Amino acid sequence: MNALRFLVEIVFDLFLIVVLLRIWMQAARADYFNPMSQFVVKVTNPIIKPLRSFLPMVGQWDIASLVLAYLVGIGKILVLANIAAGMTPMFSDTLLMGLAVVVFQFLSLLFWLVIIMAIMSWFNRGYNPMMAMIEQLTQPFLAPIRRVIPPIGGLDLSVLVLIVAIQFVRILLSNLFGIGMGL
Repeated sequence: MNALRFLVEIVFDLFLIVVLLRIWMQAARADYFNPMSQFVVKVTNPIIKPLRSFLPMVGQWDIASLVLAYLVGIGKILVLANIAAGMTPMFSDTLLMGLAVVVFQFLSLLFWLVIIMAIMSWFNRGYNPMMAMIEQLTQPFLAPIRRVIPPIGGLDLSVLVLIVAIQFVRILLSNLFGIGMGL
């Protein structure tokens, strides 16, 4: 059962990451022609395009992608509950847990992108399309922290502050909903 649970979690989490990246890239107005953007669009278009026929964009928010992310979160909860206990949780619990899964996955994605950005900044020379995309995505989270805590002696502490904040919220979600380290 653990091997099946692992595979189910990986499939749901990977697809949810791609859907969340699509939402985040649209909200951040990331470069559409970046190879990472093109990958995300091509993977999600087969499901998003039909959803858009009855769930249109509202401003810069892609409602079809938001609904898809939420449905993937709910689907993960339902499938894992059926694998573990052979029964489905209460409807209200499923709705709340589905939202918690999406938020937790977004925070995990943000955490890893900030870590990757910090490490790549030590070695990056010149333009790198992946680094440019990561900077476009993380800048809205780092900029407010940098306004409060400017770089000190060339050391940017905003990354550390953001990582601590992300981890705090992830631990809080894990404690409240039992998600993260094990559902």
